[in-house]
Formats: sequence, structure tokens, C-alpha cells
Amino acid sequence: MAEKLAPEKRHAFVHNGQKVFEWDQTLEEVNMYIELPKGVPTKLFRCTIQAGHVEVGIRGNPPYLNHDLTHPVKTDSSFWTIEDGEMHITLQKREKGKTWSSPIQGQGILDPYAADQEQKRLMLQRFQEENPGFDFSQAQFSGTCPDPRTFMGGIRP
Repeated sequence: MAEKLAPEKRHAFVHNGQKVFEWDQTLEEVNMYIELPKGVPTKLFRCTIQAGHVEVGIRGNPPYLNHDLTHPVKTDSSFWTIEDGEMHITLQKREKGKTWSSPIQGQGILDPYAADQEQKRLMLQRFQEENPGFDFSQAQFSGTCPDPRTFMGGIRP
């Protein structure tokens, strides 16, 4: 049942007609996906994750991304991998359940409708996590969705 509440699709950040990265999120993490240029050995790619900043690039070149994050992350449990020509960056949220409007501060922010849909999906994930025997995949909210971190007493540790 939890897979029914997983992100349905990735959000894309496009700048000047070029896709910079795609991303999605769960209650606990934000995932960024960057398509890597072909012909560059994978060992040359680098990624530095700090509590409030991410830098991605190819060694010996200016960084491709060098931006502050929208919200702080746990650096000890954030990581990156490369598979099938794509860099996957997993950012562990410092505030579980916080709905991010974008991974990068001021870049590719979700429109209000998409942000509300993300918040609803995260709320359903929270209900599913706290009540594993029930199926909330068809549950619906009317009106604005409450903050999943604080609704009904907040997220349990």
C-alpha cells in the first residue's frame, strides 16, 4: 500500500528550455535526479552535500549546480549515486514531514496547486506510516491540506 502513496512523477526544473534536474520527495527525503553528459567518466563527477547547500559538477570545471537548499538536511544520512547516466542525490530532511516547494532555494518552485498536491500526498504517507493496517491510498482532503508535521499532534518520532 505504501507504494500507492509514493511520488507519481518527478517534478522538473527547466531553465532557458533545458532541464536542469528532476526531483521528488517523501516524508523523510528529497531526491534530485540529474542527467549526466555522455562520454565523461563517472569517476570525474562530484557532489558535495552540506546542511544547507549542494554542489554538483565535473572535477576541474566550474560547478554545474552550486546552490543553497530550500531547507536544511542531515548530512550524515544524505548521499549520491550514479546509475545509468543519471546522478541521484538523496537529501535526508532535517524536519520529517516538511513539504518542500523545491530542493534549490528560489529555483523551480512548485505552483500553488502542485504544492498543495504534494502536501496532500505527504499527509497520506504519514497516515499510512502511523496506521500500517489501513489503506489510505483513496483518501481525499477537501480544501487546504493541513501541515503533515503538526496535524493531530504532529509526527511521532
